Amino acid sequence: MTSVSWADPGDAAAVAARIAGELGQGGPLRFAFTGGSTPRKVLALLAGRDLDWSRVTITLTDDRCVPDDHPASNFGALQAALATSGATFERLVAGARVAPFDLVWLGMGEDGHIASLFPQMVAEPGTGATVIATTPIPLPPEAPYDRLTLTLPALRATRAIILVVTGARKRALIERVLAGGEDYPVSGILHGDGPPVTIYWSE
Repeated sequence: MTSVSWADPGDAAAVAARIAGELGQGGPLRFAFTGGSTPRKVLALLAGRDLDWSRVTITLTDDRCVPDDHPASNFGALQAALATSGATFERLVAGARVAPFDLVWLGMGEDGHIASLFPQMVAEPGTGATVIATTPIPLPPEAPYDRLTLTLPALRATRAIILVVTGARKRALIERVLAGGEDYPVSGILHGDGPPVTIYWSE
């Protein structure tokens, strides 16, 4: 069964400490990072530290289908945040198969979606790919774009997952899922035989 634990504390500084600790592991590393505002805060906290990103290949768990210089581009924001770090960036390509990860960093929406795997969506038919195109239903008004996303098997193909969430409503949803009472996309990483999940929650 999947091991699930709650980090204490679970704020951005704690997430930054976890990422720094992962960077201290030996050998080449593969990370999948979520998009949005939280990673920008965490990466800003890491900016002044003496960390070796040169052994790390970073991809995204999902992205919006917009140009890199678009404000909604997670890839563009990631490149900007780590431009001088020495990290290698791996772009999501529909139909591709990605190698397993050492760490997958996920966020979650109030509807229980992770990456761009939504409760209701249009998605590519099964092809064996680990990167697929999806369109949430309905399109979120704050980000009305088609998406590329890692599939659930790709998200679970990792040594560890961190789930970073804020707000009481998201915590309540996770607690219901853990109790077995409701099923959402996030259930796919919290149940079953998967990698350990550490939840970083803050108000």
